[in-house]
Amino acid sequence: MLARGLVKRYKEVLAVDHVDLEVRAGDVYGFLGPNGAGKTTTLRMALGLITPSEGTVELFGADPMRAGAAALHGVAGFVEAPRFYPYLSGRKNLELLAALDGDDARDRIDEVLDTVELAPRAKHRVGGYSHGMRQRLGIAAALLRRPRLLILDEPATGLDPAGMRDMRLLIRRLAQDGITVLLSSHQLPEVQELCDRVAIVNRGRIVYEGGLSDLRAQAGRGYGLRTDDDTRARQIASGLSDLEVGVDPHGALRVHGPEAAIGRLSVALGQAGVAILSLTPELATLEDLFFRLTEESA
Repeated sequence: MLARGLVKRYKEVLAVDHVDLEVRAGDVYGFLGPNGAGKTTTLRMALGLITPSEGTVELFGADPMRAGAAALHGVAGFVEAPRFYPYLSGRKNLELLAALDGDDARDRIDEVLDTVELAPRAKHRVGGYSHGMRQRLGIAAALLRRPRLLILDEPATGLDPAGMRDMRLLIRRLAQDGITVLLSSHQLPEVQELCDRVAIVNRGRIVYEGGLSDLRAQAGRGYGLRTDDDTRARQIASGLSDLEVGVDPHGALRVHGPEAAIGRLSVALGQAGVAILSLTPELATLEDLFFRLTEESA
């Protein structure tokens, strides 16, 4: 999927502001942003569900605004939440969708139910499914189309920890099967564990797009610091150039800066008689970087 210069205006409101995205074959691509940042609007434009005010989208070389439904060949998924007839069974819902998709979709129902681990509940009414089961049924419906690109909008929202784990394992299995996944989410630990490339959007604008490892490397290296006098250690660190000093939610010291500055800190602490109990290098988490980028852009 390639999007260039996507803009969406609603009268005086600029919901999406010149967004560029490039989802490559084989990616597990995270599309991140706070609620109201423009993620869902961008996905709707990418799928041809709403018309961009400006910009273009290509899905495997086809523009959905020009080619219509034909551009969605090889693309499946859901935006916001999947919808089903609650009074019908999971299997019956899939049979109706398979009839619309045609080809061999009906023959794949058992296969996709097994993939999302819903075969034992296939004959039960969807109205009795848990939220996580409905999300997995939504993925099963998408898999009927044999997608090359699977778009999932907040698939783990509202799930309990076990449901989030199951969803994470399912997405990983699909990626290993060769399906490109575009995952829109604000579940940052899930994205950090699953995705290799990310785009972060805030107030309708992209504030970062590229490799997750590159983003973490650009942020530099942080260190966890434990001493026999953390109050004195923080005072010393705060007086050194090129160092950022903070305290994590558990009260532990965190310093951030180049290795040379960390070396100077070690020397300064020794000269002041402050014993270093541990100095542990830590890459910045996606959560750290997400808040840094979105707060800076705001």
